[in-house]
Amino acid sequence: MRRPPGTSPGTPPGASSLNRQGRAAALFLAPALLGFALFYVYPTIRGAYLSLTDYNPVSPRPPSFVGMENYRQLWNDDLFWTSLRVTGQYVVLNIVSQTVLALLLAAMMARLTRSFVLRATLLIPWLVPNVTVGLTWFWLLDANLGFANHLLGAVGLPAQGFLSDPGQAMPAIAGINTWAYTGYTALLLYAGMLQIPKQIYEAAAIDGLGEIRLFLHVTLPLLRPVLALVLVVSLIGSFQIFDTIAVTTKGGPVNATQAIYYYIYQQAFSFLHMGYASALAMTLVLILGALTFLQLRLLRASSSDLA
Repeated sequence: MRRPPGTSPGTPPGASSLNRQGRAAALFLAPALLGFALFYVYPTIRGAYLSLTDYNPVSPRPPSFVGMENYRQLWNDDLFWTSLRVTGQYVVLNIVSQTVLALLLAAMMARLTRSFVLRATLLIPWLVPNVTVGLTWFWLLDANLGFANHLLGAVGLPAQGFLSDPGQAMPAIAGINTWAYTGYTALLLYAGMLQIPKQIYEAAAIDGLGEIRLFLHVTLPLLRPVLALVLVVSLIGSFQIFDTIAVTTKGGPVNATQAIYYYIYQQAFSFLHMGYASALAMTLVLILGALTFLQLRLLRASSSDLA
């Protein structure tokens, strides 16, 4: 058999074509890989290094190596543990409310209507910048002039300090972000529901399953890979809550909304403890990595009942 031009005698047939395809793939991937290395890998490595230093970003003095001192300080920092507890409270409130409402909306769209206008309307809150959402709800929930308290007063109920009461502030923050992200989450789940064959629903209906049992015994099990993705993304996003708190409560009242992201921001840019803030950030990376791994294993995200 005649060999293709440019190939050696020991080159198997088709290897030259594969090499060309590999070079073409590397060429197309190069910009993305460069961006990933520049904006993700390098900041992560530098953050890990700074977490081992005492560094003030406005001081001419270079970072001084202190080893694990920042991590020892973190372990004994009561405000760090408070911020972690507050963040955990927000994560539970946000994920539970958002996922339940999104599943309900997605199921209603899949079973009742597939209106494009409805889907576009659900996406509008997600398209609004978080700072705008936070400021809008800050005015609506104001204890003195807010529209929400005017409505409560109109029906004879006392005014509420939604964002000024330590017991109500974090549930209010979670409610604001649930309003903003539920529509987007519902569309992701709705797209997953559209992948479930209609024949499965028809067979289950013939067996006598009603709408609720169809949802519990057919839709949810077959939706597991998409639901796992949504929960992982929601978990990571919930731990990153910052802008809504920054424009409303600023961590108050009395640290009731002092989330871990806002605490890192304060240490880095208010107190200029960049080394300690980097240690906080690296600790958060490890926590999120462990939680994500555990979540994926428990939900068996790599397998699907449709296979």
